[in-house]
Amino acid sequence: MAFQEGEYLYLQGEDGRRYFFRLQNSMVKLGGLGVIDGSRFCGKDDGDMVEIVGKRFNVFRPGTVDLMESLERGAQIITPKDACEILFECDIRAGSRVIEVGAGSGGLTTALLNAVAPTGHVHTIEFKQQNADRALRNVKRTGLDQYWTCQIGDARDAPIEFDNADALITDMPDAENALDNLVPHLRNGGRICTYVPNVNQLELSVRALRDRGFADVRSFEVMRRGMEVHEGGTRPSFEMLGHTGYLTFARKRSV
Repeated sequence: MAFQEGEYLYLQGEDGRRYFFRLQNSMVKLGGLGVIDGSRFCGKDDGDMVEIVGKRFNVFRPGTVDLMESLERGAQIITPKDACEILFECDIRAGSRVIEVGAGSGGLTTALLNAVAPTGHVHTIEFKQQNADRALRNVKRTGLDQYWTCQIGDARDAPIEFDNADALITDMPDAENALDNLVPHLRNGGRICTYVPNVNQLELSVRALRDRGFADVRSFEVMRRGMEVHEGGTRPSFEMLGHTGYLTFARKRSV
C-alpha cells in the first residue's frame, strides 16, 4: 500500500544508516541529509528506492523494533530482547489490558501498544513528569497513543486509575514495596512481571510474590549473541548483548 501523508517512515542508506521522518507533502527536514521535498515519496511503497543528493536509499515503514531502537532517549529502556520475552510470557495480545509501572523513555510501552491494539489498553504509572513527557513524544510516533493513558504518581501508594488488568509489568528497583497497592488491580489469573537490574532486588521480588500466594513464580535473564557471516566462514560474534535485567514472572491466584 502506498505511503500516506502523516505516516512515520525511515530512509536507509547503503551504509545501513537510518533517517526517520514524518511524511508530509511539503519540505521535510532530515538530520544529516538536509531538507527534501516530501512529495517525492508520494506513490512510493515499502522498500522502494529513492535517490537523494546522488546517493541511493530505500524507504521503509518502521516495525516495533525499529521504533524502539530509534527512541528519543532519556531513561534506560527495556531492550527488544527483554520486551519480546515479556510479551510472550505475559500472554499480551490484541485486547489485553496492561498496567505498566515506569514509562522510562517509552520503549516497552511502544511494544505493549503494538501488541494490545486495536482493542486493548496500556495504563502507565510514572513517577517523573519528565519521563512521561518524553514517553508521550515517542508513543505518538507509533500512532497508537489513543490506546495509552499515563498517570503521574508513586506506584507504592498512588491511587491506581485502572482495574481488571490482564498483566502487570513493573520496571522499578523495589517492586516488592508496590505490590500491595498494585495487585488488587490485576484480575485473578492475571500475569505479573518484575524487571530489576540486581540479584538482591530479584530475590526480594521473588520472596514478595511467594509471600502473597502467586503461582508459577520463576526468574531468568535473556542473553543474545549475533553471528558473523563471511565468505569462507561463519562464527558467533565475540560480542554479545548480555545482562540487562532480571525478569520474574508469576500468576495471580484467587483468594
